[in-house]
Amino acid sequence: MAPRKRSRHGLGFLCCFGGSDLPEINLRDTHPLQYMEFSGPIPNPEELNVRFAELVDELDLTDKNREAVFALPPEKKWQIYCSKKKEQEDPNKLATSWPDYYIDRINSMAAMQSLYAFDEEETEMRNQVVEDLKTALRTQPMRFVTRFIELEGLTCLLNFLRSMDHATCESRIHTSLIGCIKALMNNSQGRAHVLAQPEAISTIAQSLRTENSKTKVAVLEILGAVCLVPGGHKKVLQAMLHYQVYAAERTRFQTLLNELDRSLGRYRDEVNLKTAIMSFINAVLNAGAGEDNLEFRLHLRYEFLMLGIQPVIDKLRQHENAILDKHLDFFEMVRNEDDLELARRFDMVHIDTKSASQMFELIHKKLKHTEAYPCLLSVLHHCLQMPYKRNGGYFQQWQLLDRILQQIVLQDERGVDPDLAPLENFNVKNIVNMLINENEVKQWRDQAEKFRKEHAELVSRLERKERECETKTLEKEEMMRTLNKMKDKLARESQELRQARGQVAELVAQLSEISERVPGTVWNEIDDTQVFRILDLEDFEKMFSAYQRHQKELGSTEDIYLASRKVKELSVIDGRRAQNCIILLSKLKLSNEEIRQAVLKMDEQEDLAKDMLEQLLKFVPEKSDIDLLEEHKHEIERMARADRFLYEMSRIDHYQQRLQALFFKKKFQERLAEAKPKVEAILLASRELIRSKRLARMLEVILAIGNFMNKGQRGGAYGFRVASLNKIADTKSSIDRNISLLHYLIMILEKHFPDILNMPSELQHLPEAAKVNLAELEKEVGNLRRGLRAVEVELEYQKRQVREPNDKFVPVMSDFITVSSFSFSELEDQLNEARAKFSKALTHFGEHDSKMQPDEFFGIFDTFLQAFSEARQDLETMRRRKEEEERRARMEAMLKEQRERERWQRQRKAQAGSSLEEGGEFDDLVSALRSGEVFDKDLCKLKRSRKRSGSQALEATRERAINRLNY
Repeated sequence: MAPRKRSRHGLGFLCCFGGSDLPEINLRDTHPLQYMEFSGPIPNPEELNVRFAELVDELDLTDKNREAVFALPPEKKWQIYCSKKKEQEDPNKLATSWPDYYIDRINSMAAMQSLYAFDEEETEMRNQVVEDLKTALRTQPMRFVTRFIELEGLTCLLNFLRSMDHATCESRIHTSLIGCIKALMNNSQGRAHVLAQPEAISTIAQSLRTENSKTKVAVLEILGAVCLVPGGHKKVLQAMLHYQVYAAERTRFQTLLNELDRSLGRYRDEVNLKTAIMSFINAVLNAGAGEDNLEFRLHLRYEFLMLGIQPVIDKLRQHENAILDKHLDFFEMVRNEDDLELARRFDMVHIDTKSASQMFELIHKKLKHTEAYPCLLSVLHHCLQMPYKRNGGYFQQWQLLDRILQQIVLQDERGVDPDLAPLENFNVKNIVNMLINENEVKQWRDQAEKFRKEHAELVSRLERKERECETKTLEKEEMMRTLNKMKDKLARESQELRQARGQVAELVAQLSEISERVPGTVWNEIDDTQVFRILDLEDFEKMFSAYQRHQKELGSTEDIYLASRKVKELSVIDGRRAQNCIILLSKLKLSNEEIRQAVLKMDEQEDLAKDMLEQLLKFVPEKSDIDLLEEHKHEIERMARADRFLYEMSRIDHYQQRLQALFFKKKFQERLAEAKPKVEAILLASRELIRSKRLARMLEVILAIGNFMNKGQRGGAYGFRVASLNKIADTKSSIDRNISLLHYLIMILEKHFPDILNMPSELQHLPEAAKVNLAELEKEVGNLRRGLRAVEVELEYQKRQVREPNDKFVPVMSDFITVSSFSFSELEDQLNEARAKFSKALTHFGEHDSKMQPDEFFGIFDTFLQAFSEARQDLETMRRRKEEEERRARMEAMLKEQRERERWQRQRKAQAGSSLEEGGEFDDLVSALRSGEVFDKDLCKLKRSRKRSGSQALEATRERAINRLNY
């Protein structure tokens, strides 16, 4: 187009022009894309691919298009590359090859539109500028789009859209501006930039107010495609709410329904617009939250139905356009499927949502026999009280109720609304939880008061019965075990007696075969010379060459006895002791007579817990107390509570001995259960140490290493003290101080003796045995022995006395002594066996001359095993760290190589340009939406589902008809 000059003198203020005269700018591309002759020889394939890749990267092509371009033969690639190179060097294109030019022109156009009226030729020139920008955004290299974004080009376009006057709004410039935004969104970077702008989609939606059908179609195509983009659906809904306010609509989507129903008089334009509207409606209904949320689709579709879309759809069928009919079919099929799904929830075939009576009947039927039915009645009752007269605010109150129900239905569990929330800070989940808590509190508060008094009594009775049953069951089981063990013991001792005679002769014969080395020990069984054939002695000598290792006691405050006595109360017991006794009695919650009967019956009903018995033993009447109380026995009614309790307990024969026997009986099984595992730990740990082949093999390796370190292969040691095991970890390598002799030992075992690494599995009882203090264990066993003897003495005494009718001491304690004596003798036998086995273990490891206790002896091995496991972990960590360092080194080398390659590519890319015209993925999305292809898969699925559901519905209708006839 030939340049023209303007004579108006008012344009000198525009910064983009040098003065009143416009510069001569060639707006049309006089050099369209064409294949040029080769500008040089074709480079080698590797260099050609690098150059061509730089060219393709500038185009931001989809994966499919990239594959197609890269599949071209080398000659075509070089021809395209040379063509683009020639195009970049064209001096006539320098002005329009940068976005700065277009941004300045559009800004000036926006500023001038309110100052001057332009003729047709000037309007055409302005439109051409915008069209050229649209073409540039589609065809220019990637750097053009990037710079356009950096220079706030999108803001420039949006500001122009907001400030357009009526003439510009109805012109082709408006359509071209929307086309520029669409072209920008055809690029992934540009699309992300548009979606990131808070007001961009809303500003685009404002363009629906124009009368230009092509502009409306372009806007609807953008909005429909944005619905299908992740994160875009909610932005479109927000934009439609914004348009409702902007266009003063009574309700959302009102303009769209009006346009859908209006006739333009031009068939092609009318069909295109109505197709765009229906494709947008289908996208907004079925994309985003509508993809898998039935409630959302029903909610949003109801808006369109209330606006009268169904009669309009029936009317649109008259156009007989295949693409439009495809969108209409999809709308109706999805609607029918959703209506069927909703009807299934109420066991119906169809629900007439226009009939208030039918909907009420369904809700009434669903809730009639549920706890929610009173709430339904309350809702209806309060609806009756809502205002009905056409005065101020009546409509808004009903609207508020409608919006609250919408939000309750739509809001998900996280409090997120798929549609724009009509009510701010309205979190349905939080409110429902508050109501649930309120109802639960009210319900349980009523029941709590009812059950509170019964609860304490029932729990107390239940606990007593449970304790009684548990005690009887344990006694029965213990007695049966005791009888069985007595039988086994008799048979075993008879067998052992016969074997003992034969062993005496064998022991005498063995005495003559004592070795000069370390007889009777593990060292007599191992030969360290075998290990030397396996060890890498040079490596060991290098690794471990010789080196030199360089409260103030606070007194308690005196308690004050504050309990006031009654005027006529008689008390002869010490005040503090009496107060403590009263506290104990209040905890027992038993009368003096109930306590007396419990002591006589040996707590048959388990009224006295073990801790209470222990406390009662602290308040046994002393001789001085008894003497004082006897002097006032004629005044028993005046006695204080503690005094009377002590007096009545003193009337029981041998009260203290009875209590002690009862307490010993209750605690016996518990004390026995604590002692047995300790004895068994010593016994089993001793056996494991003696029998462990892996341990013996490891000691052989350690002995060989020790002999070599001291005197070479001819070291003369036949063994070592077990305490030396824990010194292995202290010997550090002279090469790497992080490596100890223990680490090296494990490396040897992993390489030559991997089976030894499983040694800890053979010594599982060492940790428990290392905790046992034999002196304390023997003391506890002695206490049990003395306790049993004391019970036997008391039992003999009670047998000689005349018993009261309820006195059950003799039968109960006789049974107890019978069972417990055998259990205790079994414990003593185990303890003796454990001592013998422990002594044998000491001898086995050459420690017979030491005075080691089990906790010390087993503790040595336990500590060694812990250090052994930690050293294995250390080695594993070292290996992983080494592997990680090697992997990191490889990655760094790869990254360095990649950075070098990318740097070289960037250098090559700076010399290359691109203006290949390719369709973008956003265009593909718009095209698929326009043609309805985006819904094809769902449409086929709905058709198949409709056939199945139709036959099922017909069958269900027949069954219901038969049922009604039978009824």
